[in-house]
Amino acid sequence: MKIELLEQSFAAVAPKGQQLVDTFYRRLFNDYPAVMPLFEDVDLPRQKLMLLAALKLVVDNLRKPDVLTSALESMGSRHVDYGARPEHYPAVGATLLTSLAEVAGEMWNDELEQAWSEAYAVVSQTMLAGALVHSELWVT
Repeated sequence: MKIELLEQSFAAVAPKGQQLVDTFYRRLFNDYPAVMPLFEDVDLPRQKLMLLAALKLVVDNLRKPDVLTSALESMGSRHVDYGARPEHYPAVGATLLTSLAEVAGEMWNDELEQAWSEAYAVVSQTMLAGALVHSELWVT
C-alpha cells in the first residue's frame, strides 16, 4: 500500500469529513438501493460519525498492521450482525472511491484512485476474514 499517499490524501479530505460521509450515504442509497433495508433502524447521523471514525482508524493504523488487522477483523465480525453480506463490500468500495473523488476535487488523480482502491481491497478482505470467523452462514 502507498501509506504516505493515503495519509496525505486523507489529511486533505478529513476537514471535509461531514461532506464525505453525506456524499457517501447519498451515493450508496442512490446507486445501491438494495442496501437500504440494512439501515432502517440505524441512527444515520451516528452512523456517519462511525464511518468517519472507521476511516480515521484505518489511516491512523496503516503503519501498525497488527492493530489494523485486529480492528478490521472485529469490525467485519460485527457487520455480520448488522446484516452485511460479502456482496455488499464491492458496493461500499465503489461508493467510497467515488465519494472520495468528489470531495477531494481537483487533487484526485489516477494515483490516488489506485492507492485507495488497493487499500479498500485489503480492508474488505480483512473484514471479510473476520466475518467468516463469526458466521458459518457465509461458508459455502
